[in-house]
Amino acid sequence: MTSPQDPSSSELHAEVLVLGGGPGGYTAAFRAADLGKQVVLVERYPVLGGVCLNVGCIPSKALLHLAHVIHSVEEVESFGVSFGKPELDLDKIRDWKNNRVVKTLTTGLSGLAKQRKVTVLTGEGRFSSDKTLSVTTAEGLKIVNFTNAIIAAGSQPTKIPVFPNDDPRLIDSTGALALADIPNRLLIVGGGIIGLEMANVYHAFGSKITVVELMDQLIPGCDADLVKPLHQRIAKQYEKIFLKTKVMKIESLDEGLKVYFEGEGAPESDVFDRVLVAVGRRPNGKLIGAEVAGVTVNEAGFIPVDDRQRTNIPHIYAIGDIVGNPMLAHKATHEAKVAAEVIAGHHSAFQALTIPSVAYTDPELAWMGLTETSAKAQGIEYEKASFPWAASGRALGTGRREGLTKLLVDKDTKRILGAGMVGPNAGELIAEAVLALEMGADAEDVALTIHPHPTLSETFAFAAEMIEGSITDIYVKK
Repeated sequence: MTSPQDPSSSELHAEVLVLGGGPGGYTAAFRAADLGKQVVLVERYPVLGGVCLNVGCIPSKALLHLAHVIHSVEEVESFGVSFGKPELDLDKIRDWKNNRVVKTLTTGLSGLAKQRKVTVLTGEGRFSSDKTLSVTTAEGLKIVNFTNAIIAAGSQPTKIPVFPNDDPRLIDSTGALALADIPNRLLIVGGGIIGLEMANVYHAFGSKITVVELMDQLIPGCDADLVKPLHQRIAKQYEKIFLKTKVMKIESLDEGLKVYFEGEGAPESDVFDRVLVAVGRRPNGKLIGAEVAGVTVNEAGFIPVDDRQRTNIPHIYAIGDIVGNPMLAHKATHEAKVAAEVIAGHHSAFQALTIPSVAYTDPELAWMGLTETSAKAQGIEYEKASFPWAASGRALGTGRREGLTKLLVDKDTKRILGAGMVGPNAGELIAEAVLALEMGADAEDVALTIHPHPTLSETFAFAAEMIEGSITDIYVKK
């Protein structure tokens, strides 16, 4: 492992330059360092972790935990246990989120960088050639000469130009996580994962929620039967959910944001205290001077790569959100290790058979592999089993019977093609299905694997038993 360089120098050299310190970036830097490379990691913010750790995955899950506790307290009242109405101390909540959760992790990453002798340079980097990166820092301009580079510059929330983006009451996911206040009425524009997670938090904290989604279901891309239990639950909690509806314009008024709608069942307009825009993210490919280095960036801002994470310039690699969907941290970290290993001369490639998706809503949704929608569109013959959590002792014991576990297998070979779950902790359960698919397992392999009882994890085995015809926990008509 090489010694770190002095980041105060005006010129540095890196065997491996990493641009971006999010989950993909710091993983690439640490793996390259572990493989003996001299690494310079350029990050525009003073802490590592990127969007995910600082204003995304991690703080949102912290707030979702509080939402889960609040909702659980409300629900156990019908079981005979009363706690009284919760009181929120926003200052304390923000301090816990920022200093006990996020800061603990960012401090840990800083320590890991030092242990690995990775030189961390704080500033905004842009390519000045295919061998150099110019970094604008607080101390002035610095140049990093590199042998290899890994672009991990991430993405940012999509803004809709016609909306009044200069009005502080119009927020994106970062603004929502800042928790400036709890609006009386909150509109969520976009019924995808990010929007619905934030809806869950703000509903628990006392906001009246309205969700508007352009497509014909919430969480487009997930099978409708998995989304249905979530939709049914939140439809009872929220003011309104409008599908196949578009926001035409938003006006800033003293009394709030006046929103104009067009769609089925939606009013012509309504006024909200805050509006959260969660209509997706766009890659930062056009913001880093990639074209100066000769790197191809497509019209959308993505950088095309091969299965070794190489761009069209052989010594420049790219990973994470900037190379394409799905924009998920767990995809980025795997791509990061591939890039670092290829640079170090290893025979490595990104060959994942599936990348799981999780919505940390209430109930949670998780799916992997082939969806039913995709199977039908591609004409793939499959067999399906859906095990209802209403037949799970563990689910009933927690008062949450609405879930289900679904398994798709090849019609002839019974090999696992896809799976999905909806219900509490679905995100923790999906990993077994991912492993089964990666290992080439069939339904019998899962059915004959003894799962602990009573657990939610055994619902995956029960679904496999339904395929095999050996299920005894429910009756399946032959």
